[in-house]
Amino acid sequence: MTNTAVTYHCPNCSAGLSFSPDKQKFCCEYCLSEFTEQELSATETARAAEDAASEAAERAADESGIPDEEFCEQLGTYHCAACGADVVADDTTAATECPYCHNPVILAGRLSGQMKPHKIIPFRFDKEAAQKRFLEFAGKKKFVPRSFLSKKQLEHIAGIYYPFWVTDADTSAAMVARATRVRTWRQGDYRYTETSNFHVRREGEIHFEDIVTPALREEDRTMLDGILPYPSDSLQDFSMAYLSGFVAKKRDIEQAEVRDAVRARMTRYATTLLRNTIDGYATVTPQEPRMLTRSLHWEYTLMPIWLLNYHHKGKTYTYAMNGYTGKVYGELPVCAKRLSLLGAITGAVAGVLAALVRFFLL
Repeated sequence: MTNTAVTYHCPNCSAGLSFSPDKQKFCCEYCLSEFTEQELSATETARAAEDAASEAAERAADESGIPDEEFCEQLGTYHCAACGADVVADDTTAATECPYCHNPVILAGRLSGQMKPHKIIPFRFDKEAAQKRFLEFAGKKKFVPRSFLSKKQLEHIAGIYYPFWVTDADTSAAMVARATRVRTWRQGDYRYTETSNFHVRREGEIHFEDIVTPALREEDRTMLDGILPYPSDSLQDFSMAYLSGFVAKKRDIEQAEVRDAVRARMTRYATTLLRNTIDGYATVTPQEPRMLTRSLHWEYTLMPIWLLNYHHKGKTYTYAMNGYTGKVYGELPVCAKRLSLLGAITGAVAGVLAALVRFFLL
């Protein structure tokens, strides 16, 4: 079964538009026109493209009798709106590039209904800036394979929107702790120690803002944790147009699956916050706080990542950069030949120095 993909067309020449992180505008590489998100959203072409794609997805789902989210999972092939070719994508891909005409395409059916994101953080670093940051990071390492820094390898760096759950909560927390104060003094030949025990209670209202949890099952959590956080003020209302020119993944983890993990994080944060209000004691032994959640708000959000994978001697190394802040996470391969050469040179130099020492001492 196939579905129609969306391409945002330039209102002036009808070529495909891509979002430029450097300019924070939607750009046409043919007539060089540039549009803000507000200008593009105001065009009838943009509105018609989104409406038509959403209606087509909903109509197809209704005809099949399958719920929207299940139907989207079954769609693997899309028609490119620019050239009519079939675009094949895996189950979690929501935006990509047509392999034939290279126009950016958005698989709108996977971003409609319950799968439509609430928020998005647009890219602030373009591909050239991401490549420069990668070279600055990897170029400082002396034993990285040359192929890892090659131009061909750099071309593989990809801008990808990853799905996250962003949670806000208003809570009431209370914690009790056992605490002691110790007093010592001397009297005559004796030294006295007095230990006083206290029952300490702390409680307060705690607001949690932007607790970020990955919503994609397949990804490396260490890598994702390595490039967090994203600033709260970078969140914007979702617009499908921001996906043009990038890859985007849709979530495959629902709220119910991460609810306990989010609550556990809030409990740890609350313990730290309340514990930091207790001072003036020699020892403090806190208990886990009791926490009442008065309100909990979830937002499905897409966040930007520049990603580069490198396969070396049977292992995959991952480099990632936060597409908004520029924070870097990286695993770098080591060239065994260059490392061995350094060892041989070091050994030879050490041998020469040892021979010289023996010569002059004898």
